[in-house]
Amino acid sequence: MTSTTVVVVTWRGAAHITACLDALAAQSRPHRTLVVDNASDDGTAALLAAHSSKPQVLRLRRNTGYAGAMAAALAEVGTPLMAWLNDDAAPAPEWLATCEDTLAKAPLAAAVSARLTLADGTVQSTGVRLTADGHGADLPESADEVFGFCGGAAVLNVEALRSVGGVPASYFCYYEDTDTAWRLRLAGWDVVGAEAEVVHRHGASTRPGSVPFHLWNERNRLLTLLRCAPRSVAIRQLVKFAVLTAILPFRGRPDAPNFRLSLRCRVLGAVAARLPRTLLERRAIGRRATLGRGAVWDAWAGN
Repeated sequence: MTSTTVVVVTWRGAAHITACLDALAAQSRPHRTLVVDNASDDGTAALLAAHSSKPQVLRLRRNTGYAGAMAAALAEVGTPLMAWLNDDAAPAPEWLATCEDTLAKAPLAAAVSARLTLADGTVQSTGVRLTADGHGADLPESADEVFGFCGGAAVLNVEALRSVGGVPASYFCYYEDTDTAWRLRLAGWDVVGAEAEVVHRHGASTRPGSVPFHLWNERNRLLTLLRCAPRSVAIRQLVKFAVLTAILPFRGRPDAPNFRLSLRCRVLGAVAARLPRTLLERRAIGRRATLGRGAVWDAWAGN
């Protein structure tokens, strides 16, 4: 029986989508493959149609980002488990079997994070840790339990995911995995790690370090804290971000792309525009929670 729908989100992925599909076709565990094409215009659609594995394709009319595409895919998933997989990732043949078996042995876990390795052998991520200031950061060391899963290669319990509100489609890209992990943990679920190997061509679909990259990262981190974290933490981090932005013209800009004044002002504007909706979402998340926000923060922040 097929337990997992592997969802691959692609946008202009013609250069690497075939390697991903080839690796999925070589999996030792049967599964369903669903590719969400974010309105690619580079020949990706033809490659998907010609691939021997005949994946199901959901082609969107516009680019909705990774988060939007995953949210659209969730509505199409009819299996108990849903895998998130980047289109520039190539999982080892036992990847899915290892993830499924790890979840089966951990009945309180709603997600399992795989081990992503770069082409040079460097471990990129075995999961996501929560930093002392609320960032979701890649964890390079193996761990049986992690705060959150890395959305580049993970397997989730579909019922649990839907019960906590699904995927935050409006995030477009980045922090959709950290936000989801926050909500799963608030609802009492665990997240575990597995030695399930995936080679990742990091940045093949997006440009790390670009203005959009930092805009989405900074905006979505603040939105995640406002939605999920203790009130004092969310307010402190928002105020800190605003104060640092305000004094940049007077103290000199640090040599880091995310300290561009114009970018940070755009982040603050985007957060302000979304604040009423975000506070309503925070209330809904609180109603579904079985654990206190402070308890999750104290257990994982900075650890």
